[in-house]
Amino acid sequence: MRTTVLLLALALAGCGGSSDSTESTSTSGSSGSSSGSEATRSDIVDTAVAAGSFGTLVAAVQAAGLEETLRGAGPFTVFAPTDAAFAALPAGTLDSLLLPENRAQLTSILTYHVVSGRVMAADAAGLSEAPTVNGASAPIAPGASGGLTIGGANIVTTDIECSNGVIHVIDAVILPPS
Repeated sequence: MRTTVLLLALALAGCGGSSDSTESTSTSGSSGSSSGSEATRSDIVDTAVAAGSFGTLVAAVQAAGLEETLRGAGPFTVFAPTDAAFAALPAGTLDSLLLPENRAQLTSILTYHVVSGRVMAADAAGLSEAPTVNGASAPIAPGASGGLTIGGANIVTTDIECSNGVIHVIDAVILPPS
């Protein structure tokens, strides 16, 4: 598992993209280069690994059997919760979700963080909701500090471009409607 997290961190470093933040307190999750071709960018999973702050997300994606999908052609837009976002879940929640018998629930939660297509921050700003691959739409709204929120989570870093989509970093795990 540590090897996977390390590999994800290295791969994220290889993903080009801009790091326009929707909040002044956010930090860049990309290499800062937006001129690289898609052929030279890493896929979503490798980009997340390289960033170093998405180890829990990558482990959950692997446990749910979604890794190959997120390495596929896409394009996908991923609203990626950080390790800190997963750590903020109630005690025992993540451990329970990672159990094989809860794979369907984990998959439902993870696919609620993914939109089919490449949705850049400028495009998201004009939306009131995002139709997720989970089947439910996640509400998009203005944030308190001028940025955007999705499902109540702040979008803290935007437009991390990958070969098969884009990542927007969020500060909380969002849950699909019951």
